[in-house]
Amino acid sequence: AIEKLTGHQFEDYSFKVSYIVDMDAAPPDQAPRTRRGGRSSREGGSQPGPSGDYGSPRTRQHDFPLRMLAPSQFVGAIIGKEGFTIKKITKNTQSKVDIHRKENAGAAEKPITIHSTPEGCSAACRMILDIMQKEANETKTTEDIPLKILAHNSLVGRLIGKEGRNLKKIEEDTGTKITISSLHDLTIHNLERIVTVKGTLDDCCKAQVEILKKLIEASENDIAAMNQQANLIPGLNLNALGIFSSGLPMLTPAAGPRGAGPHMAPAGYNPFLSHSSHLSGLYGGPPASAITHQHSTPEQEVVYLFIPTQAVGALIGKKGQHIKQLAHFAGASIKIAPAENPDSRMDGERMVTITGNAEAQFKAQGRIFGKLKEENFFSAKEEVKLETHIKVPSTAAGRVIGKGGKTVNELQNLTSAEVIVPRDQTPDENDEVFVKISGHFFASQTAQRKIREIIQQVKQQEQKHQQGTAVSPHHAK
Repeated sequence: AIEKLTGHQFEDYSFKVSYIVDMDAAPPDQAPRTRRGGRSSREGGSQPGPSGDYGSPRTRQHDFPLRMLAPSQFVGAIIGKEGFTIKKITKNTQSKVDIHRKENAGAAEKPITIHSTPEGCSAACRMILDIMQKEANETKTTEDIPLKILAHNSLVGRLIGKEGRNLKKIEEDTGTKITISSLHDLTIHNLERIVTVKGTLDDCCKAQVEILKKLIEASENDIAAMNQQANLIPGLNLNALGIFSSGLPMLTPAAGPRGAGPHMAPAGYNPFLSHSSHLSGLYGGPPASAITHQHSTPEQEVVYLFIPTQAVGALIGKKGQHIKQLAHFAGASIKIAPAENPDSRMDGERMVTITGNAEAQFKAQGRIFGKLKEENFFSAKEEVKLETHIKVPSTAAGRVIGKGGKTVNELQNLTSAEVIVPRDQTPDENDEVFVKISGHFFASQTAQRKIREIIQQVKQQEQKHQQGTAVSPHHAK
């Protein structure tokens, strides 16, 4: 890329290609030196870590941790005398293994976090399962020890797949039986579900490989989406918002009391983002106000979001708990139109009215998009795309369209959302008309922000014009 693209002309631009050495991938003295063409001067495989280093120096920045549960009675055997066994596991598998034995005092199971490549995680998992099985055999426990994997709730829907297809395929291919803990077991301090795999040790290990693949794929898709729009709203703390979790705030560093749940992640551990250290730094800052406002009282916005009718129950939740939590978390008013309301649309969709400032809109809409994904109202490979309506002053509608449709076309190209200003609309009692936006979450949000900017510009120009008209008689005098 450096050789072929540097200096390449494209329209009025010239490419300059370079890359940044990943300093987390190796100690500075082992960082690869660049030769012409971008090749590394160091050949061969990974170097062994320094004495006492439980982790591989070559661990990639994006490596996804494998989280599993181990019965408390087996923790001593996994660690071994003076830590001999755990050191052997980490050395043989080039992994970093954290056993959170101080978490949840008295709990029947303890969480274990394995940081490595997918292959390293699988190798360490196999060794740990083998140790537990041997311990169980010595204590006359004849049953196979199940493998229990912890997975963040925001990723579980895509692990299961539409109508459970992904999970069924893994079961059939590996000869295992897989169950997933209930959504009702989640708490504000614990957003991980337990994926229990039953079968022989070999079959459980095969299933673990496939499960981890699905979790990594789902996580990478989410991170790519967040990276794409990290600067969507200045100062926005995506980690604090927890867009992709199921209506419950995600853990930010040191959030929540320790030991609040039966298998709570350790303080400071974010199971959704922690595998990407640069993201944790980017989004995991102090939870100050997520948006910098120019005014002390941010302007309230009203957005009309249309969701599939069959998703209404999931959004409301049992006895309305989910929608109440969502409204409280987002700081927004969220109302679902009654089924008999003609405005609720007749083509299998219901209207959700969200009232709140820009930050509240981002939180509330993001959670709704995420909820529909988790509950499998859209397939694993299908992007959640919803239609959103916002009202704009009739005086600003022409500016949104632009001369010959130029502005609206640029808006669609920039955001990848479909933006329509229906013609022949009769303005309502507030002299406002609808703009329709259709697209995935980040596309819709970007389009909404851009349209709000146009509205603001029109209002400011109108205010200046009114002020100019008001002072002109004095100038005439």
